[in-house]
Amino acid sequence: MLTRLLPLAVALALAGCGNDMSDLHHYVAQIKSRPGGNIEPLPEFEPYKSFTYKPASLRDPFVPQEGLEPERAQEPDKSSGLAPDTSRRKEPLEQFPLDSLDMVGTLSRDGKRWGLVRAPDGMIHRVLPGNYMGQNYGRITNVNPDRIEVVEIVPDGQGDWMKRDAALGLSEE
Repeated sequence: MLTRLLPLAVALALAGCGNDMSDLHHYVAQIKSRPGGNIEPLPEFEPYKSFTYKPASLRDPFVPQEGLEPERAQEPDKSSGLAPDTSRRKEPLEQFPLDSLDMVGTLSRDGKRWGLVRAPDGMIHRVLPGNYMGQNYGRITNVNPDRIEVVEIVPDGQGDWMKRDAALGLSEE
């Protein structure tokens, strides 16, 4: 049964493809009868002017030129004398960046106020003024109920060190 219907379906499909293409011929003739457009000429480019490099008459780029010494070399040495104490033993919170630590509260007892700091590993640490935290030699200067104040010692970009104030605010979690 299927073998009889298949040739019939093919015959009907081919019959639908009639030869009446007069509307297509009419459209093509209409397009061809339109006037052609003008094409703009190509822009003119200036010819390439070559350059011959002659290094013999130029200064050596690896030898400093007279009078162009860096400003730092001309200034007198004005080192601040500030430097981190690298000989002391590091505290546990110094292995984490300051912005990855969270203040989660405070504890008070016998007139001392400890700050509670959560490290990225989930541990809660008690800190007092004088303790260190953060990777920039940050020393805690004050523990307030809503923040822990820190002074960091950071490089100033010119071979010296400078102090920078930072704070760790109480988390809302």
